[in-house]
Amino acid sequence: MPQQPTFPLLEAIDDPIQLRALKESQLQPLSDELREFLIQTVSNTGGHLAAGLGTIELTVALHYVFNTPDDRLVWDVGHQSYPHKILTGRRKQMGSLRQKGGLAGFPRRSESPYDTFGVGHSSTSVSAALGMALASKHKNEDRNVIAVIGDGAMTAGMAFEALNHAGDLDANLLVILNDNDMSISQNVGGLSNHLARLLSGKFYASMREGSKKVLSNIPSVWELARRTEEHVKGMVVPGTLFEELGFNYIGPIDGHDMDTLVKTLRNLRSLKGPRFLHVVTKKGKGFKPAEDNPCTYHGVGPFHPESGKLEKTASTGPSYTEVFGNWLCDMARLDKRLVGITPAMREGSGLVKFSEQFPERYFDVGIAEQHAVTLAGGLACEGLKPVVAIYSTFLQRAYDQLIHDIAIQNLPVLFAIDRAGLVGPDGATHAGSFDLSYLRCIPNMMIMAPADENEARQMLYTGFEHQGPSAVRYPRGQGPGADIISKMTALPIGKGEVRRKGKSIALLSFGCMLEIAQEVGQRLNATVVNMRFVKPLDADLIISLANSHDLLLTLEDNVVLGGAGSAVNEVILANNLETHIINVGLPDNFQEHGSRNELLADAGLTVDDIIARIEEFRQQPLAKHVTLA
Repeated sequence: MPQQPTFPLLEAIDDPIQLRALKESQLQPLSDELREFLIQTVSNTGGHLAAGLGTIELTVALHYVFNTPDDRLVWDVGHQSYPHKILTGRRKQMGSLRQKGGLAGFPRRSESPYDTFGVGHSSTSVSAALGMALASKHKNEDRNVIAVIGDGAMTAGMAFEALNHAGDLDANLLVILNDNDMSISQNVGGLSNHLARLLSGKFYASMREGSKKVLSNIPSVWELARRTEEHVKGMVVPGTLFEELGFNYIGPIDGHDMDTLVKTLRNLRSLKGPRFLHVVTKKGKGFKPAEDNPCTYHGVGPFHPESGKLEKTASTGPSYTEVFGNWLCDMARLDKRLVGITPAMREGSGLVKFSEQFPERYFDVGIAEQHAVTLAGGLACEGLKPVVAIYSTFLQRAYDQLIHDIAIQNLPVLFAIDRAGLVGPDGATHAGSFDLSYLRCIPNMMIMAPADENEARQMLYTGFEHQGPSAVRYPRGQGPGADIISKMTALPIGKGEVRRKGKSIALLSFGCMLEIAQEVGQRLNATVVNMRFVKPLDADLIISLANSHDLLLTLEDNVVLGGAGSAVNEVILANNLETHIINVGLPDNFQEHGSRNELLADAGLTVDDIIARIEEFRQQPLAKHVTLA
């Protein structure tokens, strides 16, 4: 049996004040312990691993040099924040990571004063940090504000908007670019390729040692440029863009060299105004499986900490994501007009096979959701058929483009919306709780929600053939295990289907809630309907059910406010029908992290919860009229 690792330095630190009491010679041994502790912890809980392993030394150096939390430290996305959590008093709680009632998987203001800004989406750090720096200046408070942003997040326009603004101000802001040439999927775009070329091969290896001496005195980049042609090519070119934006650019430096990190950060601490430090790290550093395959170990389930072997989970069939990926390849073979677009989520959205089989028709735009949607609009204008694969929570970031550039022009763009509804351990920032509400109010949109895997395939085909914007929204993970029919058949638009005929009560289910609806229907002898379309709704079916049942209950994994149930209410009211209605869905609060079953129970979406709602309603002495419960 392998000997359990010990962490004598790490276990003595419950606050960065204790970290700052260490000798500099102890920082690398502490980093080694922190790296091993992180591997051991995430091997049990699952979570984001590779990004955190790459920022161990940087995290230690930041908390050692700066007076956090008085000096504000803002992490971008937060995938790399686990080492930060461990060093800021949460080491003993790491076993509860991403579990119900436990630590969040991202920085969260309510969790610790060291979490200065809540995140989960990318490219927000520079804007937030600039706001904090301006607030400090306004209040005459002397503090440093540091934003740590990855090179993947630098592909988003929001980051450049903030940099452009910050460089024009005298705010005391330090932006650190954590450059590992990898966000989640392989980085794309001119900036990433430019940096990769500059930092690869013999050039960077020979320049790295020289940079230690250079950075100890922090001369300006232009002084370095004048010294030798090598420095002109090696040091000025990466920083030219940031210098032009008004930043004092320093780097690139080795993000795993503790001595250089500490000296450089100390020098930067003494400077004022907008500063930009370029740090080069290796994602998955110190854990060979993660170094070799950072995509797999970006977000990972439990694994063996020595070998890195992932624990196998029981599989009953393809996930909805895999169903989409298979459909996309099949459809691409049938129709050469199909093009696939993703905002830097190739693996998560199921586009790996498509990108390999149809590379000329695959577009990864980087973390740039707004651009992804308008790009699709431009492609559609020229007769192509774009499919935008995107998470529900990320489509929120391109809402204006969805309305202005797609829907107003009624362009035939299909949105394959993954991670709809409850997403589990990633929590509120990633929950797909709102898409039915924010989509159904948009004219020209067709919205579908499949109840099983085969229905997802057929709906994707239906949306692709539709001559206007359409969306198919489906949950994370696997469905009920329906047989998938390879032949693709367009569904009759706006028509639901009765899955079970009962009496008195009609359950109108939208999407993946059908399994729960069927069990409720079985126990109460209720009619069960798979509505399939959120827009256009099957108004004729709703009217018929209202006239033949005493109670309608709508069921969805979207917020009740403005959701599919609200659409049913509108049909009832518009037709002056007398009936009772209960809308069951996600409540008016943000969904916490936890397992899907735990979150369903919290939201009152279990079979027993729904039956209890119905029984409570039946006991109320209500006249027969429109009642929204």
